[in-house]
Amino acid sequence: MFSGIVEEFATVVAIKKDRENIDFTLKCSFVDELKIDQSIAHNGVCLTVVEIKDGTYVVTAMKETLDRSNLGLLKVGDKVNVERSMLMNGRLDGHIVQGHVDETAKCIAMEDADGSTYFTFEYPEDREMAKKGYFTVDKGSVTVNGVSLTVCNPTTNTFQVAIIPYTFEHTNFCDIKVGTVVNLEFDILGKYIARLQSL
Repeated sequence: MFSGIVEEFATVVAIKKDRENIDFTLKCSFVDELKIDQSIAHNGVCLTVVEIKDGTYVVTAMKETLDRSNLGLLKVGDKVNVERSMLMNGRLDGHIVQGHVDETAKCIAMEDADGSTYFTFEYPEDREMAKKGYFTVDKGSVTVNGVSLTVCNPTTNTFQVAIIPYTFEHTNFCDIKVGTVVNLEFDILGKYIARLQSL
């Protein structure tokens, strides 16, 4: 379980394909604090640490994860937003994030907001998925590349988020441009409500 408050970005230092899986080797400031079997969100995807060596750690993404996320597009040198699982003894600063990415979206516009930046994202329009809670609502929560954000101006398959300078500089939003593919996790509360209404 995560909060969507990204700790920092890790850098991809190696990528190795193993049949349908991909092993990613990453480097970040808290490698020395990690343990094997620990869960870390990578661009919002919960992955398990399988190896720690020489100041780096390794996680494995399986085919299902690669199909639903942007992890398969990563290259050596890319920045990945990382967050360790939340402690249950403090404030929940973001919102409840499971680390189970639902699908990807594409950045279709960026607009200066006099210091901050509005990013517009588009995802495939699918009425059946929307009935299951895969949609956004104005002032609701959404997770983009692991970052807990507030939705602005949603349509059936687009939404905006406003990124303040601190978030821009301390997450991989600094690398997002028009055409960039990002990971989305829709709000779990919306999914449960949608499920209840379908019973």
